[in-house]
Amino acid sequence: MAGSPRTPLLLLAALVLALALAVSPVAGQGHKNRLLGGLIDADVNEEGVQQALSFALSEYNKASNDVYHSRVLRVVRARKQVVSGMNYFLDVEIGRTTCTKSQPNLTNCPFHDQPDLKKKTLCSFQVYTVPWKGTTTLVKSSCHDE
Repeated sequence: MAGSPRTPLLLLAALVLALALAVSPVAGQGHKNRLLGGLIDADVNEEGVQQALSFALSEYNKASNDVYHSRVLRVVRARKQVVSGMNYFLDVEIGRTTCTKSQPNLTNCPFHDQPDLKKKTLCSFQVYTVPWKGTTTLVKSSCHDE
């Protein structure tokens, strides 16, 4: 039974195509319009999101000239992207607290309620982490007062 020398190659190509379609995120239900390496919504309570948020806010406070410490009022949106590590894209509303940066234990500081000291800022952060290397980087940060 002699066949064309191309037959095994064609069969292999057909098999690869069939497998690619079978595992494609578009083919699976519940994964509509999701591309490999694309952005997906992330749960705010997820450990990676919390770590990225904490890191971004720490970097924001270090770079800020404000005497007062700022902390998260609310997370507007959290997304993540698998790359050669993980990118987190965070849209966050932060507020000025009554604690100065020199005070210890800043996590529970109340927010200012006096109109002249009250300040809300909307920030977008991109945090890149490579957990197996133990590295975290603030890639982008842009903020504007509300």
